[in-house]
Amino acid sequence: MSKQIEKLKKQLIEFSEVVNAFSSEAVQVRVVDRLLDVIMESEKGDNDPEEYRKAYKKISNSETYQPLRRDRKPGATKVLNQLLTTDYFDTPHSISSIAGYCHNNFESDFKTSELSGILLKLAKENKLKRERSNENNRFEYVKAG
Repeated sequence: MSKQIEKLKKQLIEFSEVVNAFSSEAVQVRVVDRLLDVIMESEKGDNDPEEYRKAYKKISNSETYQPLRRDRKPGATKVLNQLLTTDYFDTPHSISSIAGYCHNNFESDFKTSELSGILLKLAKENKLKRERSNENNRFEYVKAG
């Protein structure tokens, strides 16, 4: 039993070094999440190999498997690009109103900090115009052209 514990401790130390090599906490969380998913699925797979095969796809001809992609909500970039194809940006909107709209219509809880960089990029690509509001001195975004 103590050999297993020592082995686990060693693996955790090695794993923590890898995770801590990423400076982004968000990336660290995703790596740990992915690992825990693999562990949970492999435990299920030990009981039923067919379930393991359903949850993971085989990579080429090797014996390696990777998790199948789960249905996820679209990211902020995808949502904003979808909004560009609609008439939403025909009128100016603040970052907070865009976040609220995404919450109500896409069930996505984007922080304004997540949206600001993408909106700035869209403005630099001349897809949106970034204008300061006279009312509250905050930036608003409207379709360019």
